Amino acid sequence: MTFLTIGHRGVMGVEPENTLRSFIRAEQAGMDAIELDLHLSKDGALVVMHDADVDRTTGGSGPIADKTIAELRELDAGDGERVPVFEEVLDAVRAPLQAEIKDVAAAQALAEVLRRRDLVHRVEVSSFHDDAIAEIATLAPGVRTVLIASRWGADVVDRAKAVGAASLALNIRRLTLETVEHAHGEGLRVIGWVVNTQDHLRLVRALELDGATTDFPEIRRTGRFTA
Repeated sequence: MTFLTIGHRGVMGVEPENTLRSFIRAEQAGMDAIELDLHLSKDGALVVMHDADVDRTTGGSGPIADKTIAELRELDAGDGERVPVFEEVLDAVRAPLQAEIKDVAAAQALAEVLRRRDLVHRVEVSSFHDDAIAEIATLAPGVRTVLIASRWGADVVDRAKAVGAASLALNIRRLTLETVEHAHGEGLRVIGWVVNTQDHLRLVRALELDGATTDFPEIRRTGRFTA
């Protein structure tokens, strides 16, 4: 199976995260896929941002859910970039995308875009929320899904299988060979996040992971060699 290098929020180590500039840079760096995060605005737009509020990554403050897309457009998301909506990312890059549902309510809106634009083969959907994975699989038949976990119990593989996920994305700092072997034995891919150092890459190789999510473009080249 091909080793995948996934750009985290684009390449957030060198560009403002979750911006068109970051996604374009990730594509130019040759990332196999680009990861992004989705929330719903007050008026139902699929907003690309990691946090539930705008405070950390923009000059504004308050929850995304309390703002219209027009209000969000007024914010500086870093280096003059604007907060994008999902369909703008689809048009800005051609690379495969991994869209993380941060807000479970975004699943239905995402599924509508996937169906309307026939994107189930280009867009993989991920989430920490089991119910969001189950819902998107029902709403967009055929879509590939990824269950994400930072801390997990012995049941994480069973959880992924229960919601029909094809992959697990797990915190590299807590990942063990036992978990990887269990997942592989059940036919699941395992992606490590966030892989930003040579030590992380050595761990990727030792664990025989299927891919890595990274903040930095150069990890793709060294990751290919190491893994």
